Amino acid sequence: MPLGWESDTLLGGSFEQAKLGPATLVRLRPEVGALPPHAVVVHVHGYNDYFFQEHLARAFARAGYAFHAVDLRAAGRSLRAGQVPHYVGDLREQAADIDEAARAARELHPGLPLVVHAHSTGGLTAALWAHARRGTLPDGSYRGPDLLVLNSPFLDLPGSLFERTVGTWILRIAAPASPHRVVVEGRSEYATHLLAANGGRWEFDTRLKRPEGQPALALWMRAVRRVQMQVARGLRISVPVLVARSDSSGPDRADNPLLDAQDTVLDVDQIARRARRLGEDVTQLVVPGAVHDLSLSAEGPRTEYLGKLFAWLEERL
Repeated sequence: MPLGWESDTLLGGSFEQAKLGPATLVRLRPEVGALPPHAVVVHVHGYNDYFFQEHLARAFARAGYAFHAVDLRAAGRSLRAGQVPHYVGDLREQAADIDEAARAARELHPGLPLVVHAHSTGGLTAALWAHARRGTLPDGSYRGPDLLVLNSPFLDLPGSLFERTVGTWILRIAAPASPHRVVVEGRSEYATHLLAANGGRWEFDTRLKRPEGQPALALWMRAVRRVQMQVARGLRISVPVLVARSDSSGPDRADNPLLDAQDTVLDVDQIARRARRLGEDVTQLVVPGAVHDLSLSAEGPRTEYLGKLFAWLEERL
């Protein structure tokens, strides 16, 4: 069934959106006279996040990619009245949204290779989806990615081994009884610092990416830990994977002098260790001075990330 495209409610201009079940697909319309794309990309956002990175879309377009992004169910453009933002009890629900976005992108651009570019929790979910889609469907078709890029993926829970082990055990027991219990909360100095109104570089809707943070609820966190434990045991993603991260982590505090030059959300050493468990063909990219979302870093690290990302894609395509 053809998608009902309309002007995007948040970016407008050259962007369009269409409902995709409980999710929303966004695309950048090609410029008049532009060369035909040689590949198609679907971008997947993280937690306390949605697609707003217009500069990322245009960078992909300049490099010859038809750009799409998916706002997953209960997030961004897909957040419905009465829903708890980002709340799902199983990450396979949002993996289904990625599956539908990938299917739609392939139908819009038949025959072109598909790249999925996913950030943070979206990267964890995209890894789960790519693992599940490593084979062909009963009709012989393939709906997984041809290449997978994970931008600071949430592959493990920060903290000590004891905290991760005991916390996971408690979640397994308590989450079904108290699914909406807040297990992690607090202000996001990372998001606060990024916002242009606070002196940062980026404009975004603070109702959808909240500087005050988005509390993590018990059932959602249990869903995350289940997939992280799958990663720890090892996935079998069958396509080349690029795992990109900053070179250091630091505290998410306003007094951190490297707040604009570190990953203050995740532990980059954990990302490095868990990346080896994703599949047989995994390349790791370290970007000095980058923040959690590498594409939102200062100009130097951001340019390095995009340059090396496109070089890797072109080599593998």
